[in-house]
Amino acid sequence: MNLIKRIPNILLHPKSEWRAIAKETTSSARLYNTYIAPLAAIAPIAAAVGWAVIGINTSSIVTSRLPLVPAILYAGVSFLLTLLSVFFLSLIINAFAPQFSAEKNQLQALKVAAYANTPAWLAGILRIIPSFTIFAFLAGLYSVYLLYLGLPIVMKCPKNKATAYTAVTLAGAVVLYVFVIGISNLFVRFPKPAL
Repeated sequence: MNLIKRIPNILLHPKSEWRAIAKETTSSARLYNTYIAPLAAIAPIAAAVGWAVIGINTSSIVTSRLPLVPAILYAGVSFLLTLLSVFFLSLIINAFAPQFSAEKNQLQALKVAAYANTPAWLAGILRIIPSFTIFAFLAGLYSVYLLYLGLPIVMKCPKNKATAYTAVTLAGAVVLYVFVIGISNLFVRFPKPAL
């Protein structure tokens, strides 16, 4: 399935799309190259452009901009860490599968980690306007819903265990997100406003 068809299908018809995803033959490399990497690049690039070009209000009258080199460095580090976090999230999904009577399958777990993140990755474009970043949170909630729908179909978890499986996976995702943001932000130092 190509990116252009998969995105609207997973967003608008998630149950039927998860069934198609579960049956789909692919590889980790193909999934990373054709889906994960392009979508994972959206937020870091948007944030770098937003911080370097638009800037962020550091006070009621001052807008600070990040110099271009640190902005690019931030984008690169954030992108690489996001790719790694998808892999680690898939390890979490796969590792906890037996506890929720699901089937262990690393590739299927990677599919869930990748496709459930679609709304959050797309909302990353909002980071181009730094003050809009908060709206990406709503897309994150839809990602959690997609995760909840996808685990029973792709990982074959019983429906009555899907909520707990989702909660455990979400806890792992939050830890990974905090790690990615924390490490990425080590590269961001806005100039102090001159008053």
